[in-house]
Amino acid sequence: MAPVARSLLASPDFTPIITVTGQHRSMLDQVLRAFDLSPDHDLNIIRPRQTLPGLTKRLIDGVDSALLLAQPAAVLVQGDTTTTFASALTAFYHHIPVVHLEAGMRTGDMSRPYPEEMNRVLTARLSTLHLAATARARSHLLAEGTPASSVFVTGNTVIDALHWTLSHHRVITPFLLDILKSPRPMLLVTAHRRESWGEPLRQIAEAIAELARLEPDLLVLFPVHRNPAVGNTVRSILRNLPNVRLTQPLNYFDFVTIMQRARIILTDSGGIQEEAPSLGIPVLVMRDNTERLEAVEAGTSRLVGTSRHKIVDGVLQLLHDDALYLSMTTPANPYGDGHATGRVIAALRHLLHGAPAPAEFAP
Repeated sequence: MAPVARSLLASPDFTPIITVTGQHRSMLDQVLRAFDLSPDHDLNIIRPRQTLPGLTKRLIDGVDSALLLAQPAAVLVQGDTTTTFASALTAFYHHIPVVHLEAGMRTGDMSRPYPEEMNRVLTARLSTLHLAATARARSHLLAEGTPASSVFVTGNTVIDALHWTLSHHRVITPFLLDILKSPRPMLLVTAHRRESWGEPLRQIAEAIAELARLEPDLLVLFPVHRNPAVGNTVRSILRNLPNVRLTQPLNYFDFVTIMQRARIILTDSGGIQEEAPSLGIPVLVMRDNTERLEAVEAGTSRLVGTSRHKIVDGVLQLLHDDALYLSMTTPANPYGDGHATGRVIAALRHLLHGAPAPAEFAP
C-alpha cells in the first residue's frame, strides 16, 4: 500500500487520508518510517491476546469514527487482513465505495489460510472496484459473479514497494552485517500462519533442526514472529543450534537486503512468494495450498507443506541439485513489473473522475 499512498500524496486530483489500525503495531510502525509516511488517523486497536471477534469489533468502531470525520469519496483497502474486511464492511454501511487492492486471490478453502480466505471473499462482496494482481485473480472474481467492468488487472504494488526499497539503500542493522559477509549458504525462514500453530509449526521447527544438523555449513536465519504461539514453539526447538540464528522481526529494508543474500527462502508468507521472483531466489512454501499458483506454475516456488520430511527433502534437493536450483531462479515475475501503482491510480481516476480505464498488466 505504501507506493500507492505516496503517489496519491503527490497527485493533483486526490487528497489521501491515510488511516492505520495498528493491527500489527511493530511491523506497521517500521514500514511507515521506511516509506516516510505519516498517518492521518491511527486507531491503535492492538490488545494483548486479542481474539478475532474482539479485534473485529474494535476495528469497526475505530474505522466508523474515522469515516465520520473524513467523509471520503472512496475507501481503498488492501489484501486479506481482518482490518481489510472490517474497513470494507464499515464503508459499506456508510454507502462509501470500496476499492479492493490485491482482489481475487483464492485457495477455495475457508480454513486455509484462516481467517484470510474468508476476509477476501467477504471483502469482494462489499467492493465496488476490484484491482486484481493477475489474470487468475480476475478469473476467480468473474467466476463468483463479479461484473467484468468493475475488475482491472494492475499487477501487485508489493513489487513496486520492493523496487523502491532496492533503489533507496539504507544502513543495515549492525548485527546482520556478519550474516551478509558470511560465505556460507543461507536459508531464510519465516513462519506465522494461524493454521500452522501447534503441531504443524512444531514439524516446521523440527525440520529446520534436522537441516541444521545435516548441513553444518548451512546458516539458517529465522526472524521469529512476535506472537507467542509462534515464538514459544520455535525457540523451544531451535534456540541451542549453533548455525541457526533466531532474531526479532526485521524492518523492511533489512529484510529485503537479507532476501537478496539468501540461497533459499522457506516461508508461509504470501508477500514473499511475490517478491522473491524479482530477486531470483527460489521459494519453498510451507503450506498445503496457495492462492499464488502463478509462482508455482512459473517454477519460482514449490509447495512443501508443513510435514518435517517434505520440508527437509525440499531444501536438500535445492542445496544439492544445481539444475533444479537454476530452474527456480528466473527473474521473471508473474505478479508485477514495478508499475502497478500507476495502474491503481488510473483505476481510481476512472472510478471517481470518469477518466479512461487503465491499461492492464500482462506479465
